Amino acid sequence: MKHIDMRKLPAAAQEERRRQVVGLRDSGLTYEAIAAQVGLTRTGVFNICRRFAEQGLAGLASGPRGPAPGTGRFLPAEQEVQIRALISRHTPDELGLPFALWSRAAVRELIERHCGVRLAVRTMSTYLARWGFTAQKPLRRAYEQSPKAVRRWLRHDYPAIVAQARGEKGTIFWGDETGLRSDDVRGRSFAPKGRTPVVRPSHRRAGLGLISAVTNKGELRWMVLDGALKAPSLIRFLARLIQEASGKVFLIWDNLPVHRSQAVRGWLAERQEQIEVFHLPSYSPELNPDEGLNADLKQAVTRKPPARSKHELKRTVISHMRRLTKLPDRIRSYFRHQPFRYAA
Repeated sequence: MKHIDMRKLPAAAQEERRRQVVGLRDSGLTYEAIAAQVGLTRTGVFNICRRFAEQGLAGLASGPRGPAPGTGRFLPAEQEVQIRALISRHTPDELGLPFALWSRAAVRELIERHCGVRLAVRTMSTYLARWGFTAQKPLRRAYEQSPKAVRRWLRHDYPAIVAQARGEKGTIFWGDETGLRSDDVRGRSFAPKGRTPVVRPSHRRAGLGLISAVTNKGELRWMVLDGALKAPSLIRFLARLIQEASGKVFLIWDNLPVHRSQAVRGWLAERQEQIEVFHLPSYSPELNPDEGLNADLKQAVTRKPPARSKHELKRTVISHMRRLTKLPDRIRSYFRHQPFRYAA
């Protein structure tokens, strides 16, 4: 019979051929006769019979090919654990490396510095995949942010506000401001390869502001601003907020200077039984669920044709905000995003 290379057969065919060899051997044929009948070498037949004698039927099963996992690695397991921990807990610049992000080149230099082993850049892909690392767009966190203040807010400050609001039967609102421009176009557009699409926004830029407040129950309050937020406009919005609320308002917002202006502080001081405000840790917009509303609004506005005037922009904004007011489930969905989930 023509010689057969067992390595080219599927696993099921290999196992069937091994069982055939064992059956022929049990019938009394010699190794040479079996080899000639099944198309294998005498050594191959002998090895199959030996595996069956040592392991039984388990010895006839096809196992994984190639070297055993872990062989041929340049780094011991202990060093791999150390490198993984450094990448997970630090940025390259914190470790004195001249990189902004963890690229393959950055990981290679880290390994060279800490382990004394220089590997090829392409080898880093294998190591990173083995460790379960994928290329991701990083989240932005301000350098000035205090991680200690954020931890204190999450563990102590916010739970205390929740307890106080429950005790006084009040409602927690999250407030924020955002700006929109008529020439703001985002996202990607399909086009023939090599022909970059062109968008034609008006260079007579028109801008609007919006102040809003949301609750984890799906309530939404908002007001469009013709320009930047100033104390009189803020006070007018706060007056509407407490007028429409069923109980005391507990308002959480950032540290925008207008929030701490003398006029606003004086107005709040006269209405302590109706509204109380709290400030998020500095440089921590990712803790404010109302940022989800801002992202929703900007995404909706930039999907529309570019506004050619302030009136068009204002009409688009008002239309979307009125729609959101009728969608409490959508407002609640902002709180299900990982950064805001603590407030859900």
